[in-house]
Amino acid sequence: MNQLFDRRAFFNTLTGAVTFAGVGAHCSTVQSGTASDRYQEPTRQIPIAGRFDVVVCGGGPAGVSAAIAAARSGASVKLIELHGCLGGVWTSGMLSYVIDAEKPGFNTELVTKLEAMEATTYDQRKPKVSKKNYVYDIEAMKFLLEELCQKEKIQIQLHTRIVGAYKNDAGRLETVVTESKSGREAWQADVFIDATGDGDLGSLAGCEWEFGRDKDCPCQPMSLMGVITATPDVLADFANTASTKNKDRLFKEMAKAGYEPTYAKPTLWHMGGATAAVMFNHEYSVKPYDAVAVTEATIRARRELFLMCKSLRNLGGGWSETRLVTTAEQIGIRDGRRIKGRYFVTVDDLIKGARHEDAICRATFSVDVHAATRDSNRKAAYSGHGYKAVPYDIPLRALIAKDVDGLLMAGRCISGDFFAHASYRVTGNAVAMGEAAGVTAAISAKKKQLPQQLEFALINKELNRIRKNASVSTNHS
Repeated sequence: MNQLFDRRAFFNTLTGAVTFAGVGAHCSTVQSGTASDRYQEPTRQIPIAGRFDVVVCGGGPAGVSAAIAAARSGASVKLIELHGCLGGVWTSGMLSYVIDAEKPGFNTELVTKLEAMEATTYDQRKPKVSKKNYVYDIEAMKFLLEELCQKEKIQIQLHTRIVGAYKNDAGRLETVVTESKSGREAWQADVFIDATGDGDLGSLAGCEWEFGRDKDCPCQPMSLMGVITATPDVLADFANTASTKNKDRLFKEMAKAGYEPTYAKPTLWHMGGATAAVMFNHEYSVKPYDAVAVTEATIRARRELFLMCKSLRNLGGGWSETRLVTTAEQIGIRDGRRIKGRYFVTVDDLIKGARHEDAICRATFSVDVHAATRDSNRKAAYSGHGYKAVPYDIPLRALIAKDVDGLLMAGRCISGDFFAHASYRVTGNAVAMGEAAGVTAAISAKKKQLPQQLEFALINKELNRIRKNASVSTNHS
């Protein structure tokens, strides 16, 4: 990090008996004799705002699932989320489509409860209704996740960013630091879960990580989701759930309107009535940990969505009422840090359909690599690069950090290579990973053992118990 003092060394000198002072205003100065591109932040004491069995960083699909599973396994849980709602890419990112979700436990519970709220739509191309992939109502998802977490007495804190992570002398993560309107606060736990998507916590804690395909960073592009209005007939006609050919048809409609989208397979999910969620754009070669680059990508993408909707409206007919209603709070990030764990999932695992004794999730989604450049997008918007995946296991070891004790990962920041990540990154898998991480963290806290020291049979038994209970609860709801 770009700083002159080591915050970690500072925190590691503190004993457990230290009482942190309140956070107030601090005056800072450029230190005499320092380089002009350096600024010395003054040291300060930070209040310990809470101690928990488990702290989950990131309230997206993996984080919410982890928090609920940990709470249902008897742990006290703090859930910290950057945005103003739970759900991450489902809500702040307005993804609107869940993939690879036909799995027991919270995946099944969630879709069943959304169904009861009349907040789901299924693929019309299938001969029978499959809950593997489905469209959902974004506001219903926000409401449901908050209700479920509050029912489990999980302490939720929104509008809060993780900015520091500190270990003890033995290399065990003990404290995370956040920034919010409440100032700078410290949180302590027996076990932490990185469900930030981009591996922010693992990186701050000093874990080794990878990003993109190689050091030159060919990485998957970002996409900003939006919600549009148009006549119900035209939205139903171009819905992705109605035909695999509708992406190409929609591309031709845009070309007719005089606009070439940056994503050659523009996708529309009809949400009912006159509204639809859309994914029309690609933002290429953007690192998710570069705030300036992400900002520029977001502004470009929002402009593109606005202009594309305006172009469609100019076509008249069923598009005559087209308006861009809203865009996502967070641009959709496909490719983030992959934190090194005690197992590294590779594309070979996908090809051979790997089986593991500590399997916590069976993934079935294909290798889905979106084009890395605008030119390659024109040839193929996405590709499996010749790799054919068969159903494969994700082991618990891939969720346990290699370099830092007391840290688990869940979601797309788990340990794996670029091509494996292109398959397991979808949110149905994130939910299953979150459940496993939550159960493991709860047992680790209760047993006073590190996650890697636990017998998997114990974890598996508890994981099966909460998944079964979720199914029973769902059937009776």
